[in-house]
Amino acid sequence: MKNNNPLVRTLRLIRVGLLILSGTATVVFLFHFLNDLQRARQKQRWSKTLLLILGIQADANLGHVRPGSLIVANHISWLDIFVINAVLPCAFVSKAEVRHWPLIGWLAAVNETVFLRRGSHGHASLINREIAQKLNQGKHVVVFPEGTTTDGLRLLSFHAALIQPALAAGRPVVPLAISYWEPGGKRSLAPRYDGQISFGECLKSIAARPHLKARLQSLPALGLHSEDRRTVAQAAHAAIAEVILSPGEAPLGLTNRTPEISQELVAA
Repeated sequence: MKNNNPLVRTLRLIRVGLLILSGTATVVFLFHFLNDLQRARQKQRWSKTLLLILGIQADANLGHVRPGSLIVANHISWLDIFVINAVLPCAFVSKAEVRHWPLIGWLAAVNETVFLRRGSHGHASLINREIAQKLNQGKHVVVFPEGTTTDGLRLLSFHAALIQPALAAGRPVVPLAISYWEPGGKRSLAPRYDGQISFGECLKSIAARPHLKARLQSLPALGLHSEDRRTVAQAAHAAIAEVILSPGEAPLGLTNRTPEISQELVAA
């Protein structure tokens, strides 16, 4: 159900705006003096505060994640990044266009985001080395191999190339299933950031819910037995699909929708 008190939603949005301003100030004035561990803690603290403001509870099972893991996740919303960072500070791989977004791109850049320029093999090689370096340093790196967001009831084909750096570095590939739930146990569409939905519309939709639960379910690590990237991508796709596409109640705002899985599981 929606939050029947518009004042609560308005206050949430104001507090999010203030958090963005304080986060920007922290990056400008403090990040230069912090080491990697301190930055990670600050990033986690900021993400936890955002979830608290929006009334979101993170329910995470990350038992399969080890230091230096490449985490492969389905992608529903910009909110995914903050939910993950709230429980486990990570570096993320993002499309290069994000780097040029006002403010958000700059904040992403100073928070260990790796920007991928599609279609450039030379740039891809540099990015692969950068990802492998982070993994070998024991850092967690998250990729969204669908390459875009969905409503959470579909799983698109995975781009296997994003998994190659972990295989080359001998690091584990850990599938991570992300889903959002209403208090009554129904799947929620409030965080969806697909199609023509703007950031503002998505944020208002989230702020209008009394409470949400974000579930993160890690699955057994892959890529430790000399498999090729397509095999690992297909296995990760199947593991995540089994969790997020399992039968359940129809999500709020969507009636009689059958979960969909891409017929082409893996792209090169």
